[in-house]
Amino acid sequence: MTVAILRWIPMALLAFLIAGCGGSKTTKDPDAIRALVEDRGISSEEMDAIDLAARTRGLDDADPLSHGVLGDPHDADGPLSVRVIYFDYDRSNVREAFRGTIEAHAAYLANNPDVSIALEGHADERGSREYNLALGERRALAVRKQLVLLGASAGQVRAVSYGEERPVTEGHDEGSYAPNRRVEILY
Repeated sequence: MTVAILRWIPMALLAFLIAGCGGSKTTKDPDAIRALVEDRGISSEEMDAIDLAARTRGLDDADPLSHGVLGDPHDADGPLSVRVIYFDYDRSNVREAFRGTIEAHAAYLANNPDVSIALEGHADERGSREYNLALGERRALAVRKQLVLLGASAGQVRAVSYGEERPVTEGHDEGSYAPNRRVEILY
């Protein structure tokens, strides 16, 4: 009987060892868990290069927007009165329909270096909070990049994202989502 017990001891020790090494569950701090958000922002070095290129190229002298006839950005009927750029669903590229608006604002900023603006990026409610903040930022940076390429100084244009936090319309259909996918230009 002692021999039988001695045979089971190594097996019991092996089983105990395996159970002890079976891995432990680690609890993760909920604050440490972060959503993976792709950083598509423009670095300050890239914006400096864009700013330099815009200063050296500028607007074409034949362009009517380069002559400073844009007027006051607070004139409700002037070319600078359009202050909202709308975007397609889940996109941050600026629609061709808004090119003239961006050109007008860029020309005004180029002719008025003491003026600065803020670009507020927004998204509709679809997507996570983190994703929508990143999407709003990409939208604001896309408008900023075009403004700087068209003559505004990078220092004149500040971009911020509010994601889905400041909707202009409430609702859960495309008619409500579309106006919330925007960048607002604030003087």
